[in-house]
Parts: sequence; structure tokens; C-alpha cells
Amino acid sequence: MTDALPTGATIGILGGGQLGRMLSVAAARLGFKTCIFEPGGDCPASHVANYHFQAAYEDEDALRKFAASVDVITYEFENIPTSALDLLETLKPVRPGREALRVSQDRLTEKTYLADMGLSVAPFAAVADAQSLEAAIAATGLPAILKTRRFGYDGKGQARIMTAEDTPQALADMQGAPAILEGFVDFSHEVSVIGARGLDGSVACFDPGENVHRDGILRTTTVPARLSAAQRSDAVLLTAQILNRLDYVGVMGVELFVTPQGLVVNEIAPRVHNSGHWTQNGCTVDQFEQHIRAVAGWPLGDGARHADVVMENLIGDDMDRVPALAAEPHTALHLYGKADTKPGRKMGHVNRVVR
Repeated sequence: MTDALPTGATIGILGGGQLGRMLSVAAARLGFKTCIFEPGGDCPASHVANYHFQAAYEDEDALRKFAASVDVITYEFENIPTSALDLLETLKPVRPGREALRVSQDRLTEKTYLADMGLSVAPFAAVADAQSLEAAIAATGLPAILKTRRFGYDGKGQARIMTAEDTPQALADMQGAPAILEGFVDFSHEVSVIGARGLDGSVACFDPGENVHRDGILRTTTVPARLSAAQRSDAVLLTAQILNRLDYVGVMGVELFVTPQGLVVNEIAPRVHNSGHWTQNGCTVDQFEQHIRAVAGWPLGDGARHADVVMENLIGDDMDRVPALAAEPHTALHLYGKADTKPGRKMGHVNRVVR
């Protein structure tokens, strides 16, 4: 642990959402302080972090002060402006590093990178206009999904193309942004692996979880996932392959489609991941502590699962169910402290421990 941060050190977190909140809680358990950098006020992480720099990502003076007040910098979302990272990485270590962000911030770059590694991905093609969309459809076939290359999440920035008649509206939905067309994958279900890689290159992965989405938003993750022993091993090994190729430090989510031909990589997320929330009540060391351990240069923890868990996201009006959920046995509530309840907004989650 020569490069390890001592307890009492401060970990800087870019982003003040619920992931930053849970990272801050995990850091506090290990004796670290946290400082978040988030333009919005009264954000979930600000309620539990030691310090909150409320400033724009374009505010260079604030970024310098933030960097001066922390020992290492990490992030809870991947769409951080490049200009902010350009400055911060000259001042303090940023973990995970820029390569993971470069790859994951652009869907076309990500798909190409993974395919070049020899991993299976959905058929894809770049789309810039109507002509290239026509060529892309010829390459991927229909049905397909047109997605913006950057900034899409939870089903946003996406349009399904079931028949050729859907193409004009789908292209209009992109609002001129560079896009990628992805062909449909014939899969039985989706799983994800939460993997971690330490500063020393050690790798540890949690058990794969089985995900169910509705309206483009994750609703539940169930562990254990329906996988054969060989599929489980393949999922963990390819996650480790990605972590090592990126020289990654921290926790990453890798989403996979289960198909008769094998596992297909859907996408990677260079951060703690919604589908890993089950680890908070199913493992001694959860994904948030694992990430803090990694970026702080500590040894990775044992991510072995000690219980079966079903994680359910609480979205929008699901908050009306909180009193009833609080009365359920073997159910752990994790609420994010968001002031406004909105349709489609993640307000918290519950972990049901199956005994």
C-alpha cells in the first residue's frame, strides 16, 4: 500500500448525484473525506459529502481550488466536459483515467474499440444524414435503434426503426447530432458484471446480475442471474479483459446480452453502476467501497456474494410506496434525498434479500 491514501485524505468527486452520494458514504466508512464538484445546489451528494464546490465545469478558478483541496479525483458520471478534465489531470491524479472516458463517451468509438478487442457487439454503423442512414440500414438490417453517439442515457437520445417508414422521424429525433445505428440482437435476457481493477493491476468482479428494463430505464437487477457456469465465467473474464486493456482503476459496469451464440457486449460504463446496487446488501464490500478502495490505492475487497438479492429502482411515484416498503422484512431502503419527484426520475432503490 505504498501509494495508498491515508485515512483522513480527501477524495474529490465530479458530479453530485446519487452515485456521488453513495460513494461519499462508502468513503466516510473508510475514514476518508469527500469533496464534490457539482454545478447544482441541494444535490444528493451534497447532503453527505464534507464539502461541495458549487460551480460550473467551465469555471477554471473553481476547478483549480477543487483540485487543491483533494488528494485524488474520481467521477460519478461520464459526460464531464473535456476542458475540465484537461485542467484537472494536470493538477491531481484522475481515476479512472481519460482513456476509459474517451472510449465510453462516444457510442461509435466504444463499439469500435470493443469489436477491435475481438468481443462480440451488435451490428453498427455511423450515421450523419439521411444518405448514411440508408447505407447503415443496409449494413445492419431492420429492426434497429438509432442513437445519438454522445450524452444519451436511460432511453434518451434513441429512436427505434422498425420499418423504412420510421427513418425520417428517427433521424429528426436526433436533432442533427452525430448518431449510430445499432442492429437488434436476438437475446434471451441482459446481464451485467460490476468489475473493479486496483492501482496495482489486481482485478475483482462481482457476480453477474440479471437486468430488466422498462421504457429504457433499469427496473430490477436479480442476483444470481440465469447463466450457466461457462457463461458466468465468460462474463467475468471479458470484463477483466476490458479493465486490463484500458489500464483501468476503479469500478466499471459491463452490460451484456445473453444469446444462443454467446455473450454480446451492449455497453460499458466507467463508474459505479445502477445494476450494482444489490452489492450494498449482498456483499461484505459493495461496489461503492470497492471503487473508493481502488482510487485510493487500497487493496480491493472480497466481492463474494453472501445472499441472493433483488434490487428494484424506485422511479417517480414509486416513492408513494416507501411506507409499505419500509415495513417489508428483509428489505433495505436506499433513498437519494431528491427534493422533486418526477416521472422517470430515479428517487431511490430497495434491495430485497432473499433467504
